[in-house]
Amino acid sequence: MTQNAYSQGNHQAPPPPPQQAQAFGHGAPSGYSFQYSNCTGRRKALLIGINYFGQRGQLRGCINDVKNMSAYLNGHFGYKREDMVLLTDDQQNPMSQPTKANILRAMHWLVKDARPNDSLFFHYSGHGGQTKDLDGDEEDGYDEVIYPVDFRTAGHIVDDEMHRIMVGVLQPGVRLTAIFDSCHSGSALDLPYLYSTQGVLKEPNLAKEAGQGLLGIVSSYARGDLGGMASTAMGLFKKATTGDDVYKKNLRTKTSPADVVMWSGSKDSQTSSDASIAGQATGAMSWAFVTALKKNPQQSYVQLLNSIRDELEGRYDQKPQLSCSHPLNVNLLYVM
Repeated sequence: MTQNAYSQGNHQAPPPPPQQAQAFGHGAPSGYSFQYSNCTGRRKALLIGINYFGQRGQLRGCINDVKNMSAYLNGHFGYKREDMVLLTDDQQNPMSQPTKANILRAMHWLVKDARPNDSLFFHYSGHGGQTKDLDGDEEDGYDEVIYPVDFRTAGHIVDDEMHRIMVGVLQPGVRLTAIFDSCHSGSALDLPYLYSTQGVLKEPNLAKEAGQGLLGIVSSYARGDLGGMASTAMGLFKKATTGDDVYKKNLRTKTSPADVVMWSGSKDSQTSSDASIAGQATGAMSWAFVTALKKNPQQSYVQLLNSIRDELEGRYDQKPQLSCSHPLNVNLLYVM
């Protein structure tokens, strides 16, 4: 457990998110900024739990995860039932089944008409996996995917598509909180900024960003590689005729001016546990997230990441990950 201010007995709440536009830094074009959400606007949630009844690899805890999470959002965070869509494979209504078509439709619903300071919540509990990366944006050569209940006929949903639907359209100041309680989910939304339990930015995923020039320069700089910097800058220069082209290209990276935060159950290389806790089948990550926040609702991002890991410590190998669509001040108060 890292020593943070909270564990040392400083029980003041962390500072709330600033309301003005924040500079990206990290080699982004000047004027390219993001905005935190204070989560005081409209709230909408999409919760998906798939047990895959009667299929090989059937799970037990995923529908319970959705029930627990929806009750928690309703009771503690003011998400109204009528502003939640729950897709689970125990429902009779065909529109509420977690099929590929229904999941994609619901993702579009979730982000539709979102305004600054709205708080959107996405939760997926089910099978996750990896597939060969076709567009060259994954370091390890694999895209992360989720498996709808009808994946054997309809196919899986790739992280690139989830990012395009749910992240790419959001305005500055809109919060999307995403929780993936699935295997290989570390980068399931393709967010480029990944944080360690010390609150340190791990090397941004340059395969996602450097092709567009956004982080190539800063990475060479961080490594003290001045030659690399010059060649990155020259490469940019050769690729683009005008600064405007570079800017447009940079805006197509996986960064976002919105406030997108993702908690995932495991690293891309790990599986996530279908657990049994207090006699109930549950996803370990979903359980740990709710448990940690119930114990102390006033935590910073880095405190919450450590609290979630502490809940899982000694029970499961999986290492939950925190990633973001923009550089994150991990000492701010976690709100949603």
